[in-house]
Amino acid sequence: MTNGVRAQQREQTRHTLLRESRRLFSKVGYASVGLSEIVGAAGVTKGALYHHFDSKAALFRAVLEQVQQEVAAHIAATADAQEDTWDQFTHGCQAFLSASTDPAIQRIMLVDGPAVLGWRDWRAMNEATSGRHLAEALTVLIHEGTIPAQPVAPLAHLLSGAMNEAALWLATSEDSSDPEDTRQALARMLEALRAK
Repeated sequence: MTNGVRAQQREQTRHTLLRESRRLFSKVGYASVGLSEIVGAAGVTKGALYHHFDSKAALFRAVLEQVQQEVAAHIAATADAQEDTWDQFTHGCQAFLSASTDPAIQRIMLVDGPAVLGWRDWRAMNEATSGRHLAEALTVLIHEGTIPAQPVAPLAHLLSGAMNEAALWLATSEDSSDPEDTRQALARMLEALRAK
């Protein structure tokens, strides 16, 4: 067997472990999934799992990174489809809210993420993906004068916290009007940031 074939098999095993772990983590949560369940679903041995990940937490971290990168890419694509920088910002924020209300994403990204990694590590991962896009958009809008001059970091953290909390609240809401009401409330909150 050539090195190229082995490398391809290793990558396929890693991909399968990530796919099956993500499915299980999103379905029942990190705490309820055992390694034996993961390797059984992936059709690999525990040795193969440990070849790629040194622990269940390391496997979860890789799944979380994948989810956060996908959400960030979705936000960026939604924002980039707009011409105006303000529209890019508001559409990006709305895209985050929509993506993060998906129960599978929400459980991994907003519920288990901080619990498994710890607040500091989770926050650092968030800031490297969606948080970075938010801070960049705010920086541009402040530079243009669309938003009054102010420090970006506090504003980005406040907006991120508000949107994360809204997504978590929507996950437990049973009122069918809450998603649209929340999108409208977010639009009004963002509009209040604009320079008059």
